[in-house]
Amino acid sequence: MEQVLQNSLITAAVQLEKQLDNELSRLDSLGGEDLEKLREQRIKELKKQANQRQEWKNNGHGEYCELADEKEFFEVSKKSANIVCHFYRDSTPRCRIVDMHLKILAAKHIEAKFCKVNAEKCPFLTQRLRIKVIPSIALIKDSKTKDYIVGFTDLGNCDDFSTEMLEWRIAQSGAIEYNGDLLTPPDDKKKKKTNYNAKKTIRGGYDSDDSDIDFDD
Repeated sequence: MEQVLQNSLITAAVQLEKQLDNELSRLDSLGGEDLEKLREQRIKELKKQANQRQEWKNNGHGEYCELADEKEFFEVSKKSANIVCHFYRDSTPRCRIVDMHLKILAAKHIEAKFCKVNAEKCPFLTQRLRIKVIPSIALIKDSKTKDYIVGFTDLGNCDDFSTEMLEWRIAQSGAIEYNGDLLTPPDDKKKKKTNYNAKKTIRGGYDSDDSDIDFDD
């Protein structure tokens, strides 16, 4: 088994080396005009990324904030394609745990709008998004509710889950960019592996129907 693994690593290293050699050869063969075109293309890409980040910041991305009412929620939904919305209640201690983690993730994942809504003050929205358990996190992409994180069941069913664990779970909805392994929960690497179904999008008794957000309400 060790020999097979060693051979696989050697093969992978050789293939990677060939790819690098091919890329270097391609760059060496480019003329001045071609290199200038690549440079201009890269500059355009960087400018586009910078403009996108600035737009996100203008829309309040990068910070974890509270929305006052349903009207503000629908306004945010018009401006932000990716939304991570925590439905909370002041009397629920676990909501403060969620707040702590989402504040960290909001600063890390500027591509999504991280916010929270008081479920008791927004009964229409709470009912429309079928929030039944507090805390619940609605994960919205392109004006559709793609997923819910209901309680802490998907987070190891404990209060001391890591920020990385919540990040991994949110990423399954596509609401944030994620470079890790979506099939393996981060906290599971430290413990005995548990069988998680990464393909299952809505848990805790909810059914995914990609419900549209009605901006006219």
